[in-house]
Amino acid sequence: MTTFAPDSIRQFCELVNDARRIAIVCHMTPDGDALGSSLCLMHTLRAMGKHTVAVTPDAPPRNLTFLPGASEITVASYHSERAKYTFLNADLIICLDFNDLKRIDRTAPLVQAASAPIVMIDHHLNPVINGAVNFSHPEISSTCALLYLVLEAAGLDQFIGKDAATCCCAGMMTDTGNFAYNANDPQLYRILSQLMQRGVDKNELYNRLFNTNSLGRIRIMGYCQYARTHVLPEHRCAIITLSLDECRDFGYAKGDTEGLVNVPLSIPGVVYSIFLRQDEPHYVKISMRSKGNFSVKQLCEQHFGGGGHLNAAGGEVHASLDEALAQVLAILPEADSMLEHDGQ
Repeated sequence: MTTFAPDSIRQFCELVNDARRIAIVCHMTPDGDALGSSLCLMHTLRAMGKHTVAVTPDAPPRNLTFLPGASEITVASYHSERAKYTFLNADLIICLDFNDLKRIDRTAPLVQAASAPIVMIDHHLNPVINGAVNFSHPEISSTCALLYLVLEAAGLDQFIGKDAATCCCAGMMTDTGNFAYNANDPQLYRILSQLMQRGVDKNELYNRLFNTNSLGRIRIMGYCQYARTHVLPEHRCAIITLSLDECRDFGYAKGDTEGLVNVPLSIPGVVYSIFLRQDEPHYVKISMRSKGNFSVKQLCEQHFGGGGHLNAAGGEVHASLDEALAQVLAILPEADSMLEHDGQ
């Protein structure tokens, strides 16, 4: 059972109660947990009568825009002046699902320039943000679950309505693959029960999150699995590449390759999977997933300027796709040593 320092909860309550304008921000390229926690908290604080604005550094993926309140998000890359105004006029800034300001990219200077105190609620390792209050719990599978526990401890869960509960549940589901991994903590199911009592239709939410695809997504996912997935048995890994031209050919939209990097892990003998997607001529997004104790987080931190969790991490390379692939292939001997050390 997760517990919080009484002083942290008390200070969190004071900051929320004293604030009239509250800004919420999550990491760039928001996933289900980042967007879900932001929207959950936005709805909850608004139910308390707080003027609350949720900001994302860039646009959420298309497959998550059905979440209640998603259309009210301020996307900083589209509406920079509105985002700047939000932070400069906030009485409180709450950072969700990230613990280093570099994870909010060009939005970071706006937060740094603001005078409002910062609260951080996050489940990633090695926090860098030194807020007025930090809730850092890497042992919890999602920021949405952590957020619920914080609100519960603060006595604010009474303000969680159906919309907030739906967004919270979405983040919990996406960060655990619908409770298929990182999901052995009994308190997750207590939280899920509480959310369903507030009106969440988990079956419908599952269908929207995992069983709803655009034709473009089906085509690009099939193409990547058929033509762009390469298994390297000697390294116990799989590598998927997708070029900028291929993205354009398939009419790629943000979110269309969500979950692709997990697919090769179902192949016997594959311990980790790497997906390289070229988003710009000299920018490649790298996603990694693994099984067991193999740390893709370590690889992403040390070589690709990123981070994440033990079994789910990401990074980036400012180079062409061929150059990025060469960098990935160059680290495979190091990964082989890690596999031997882990006994895999």
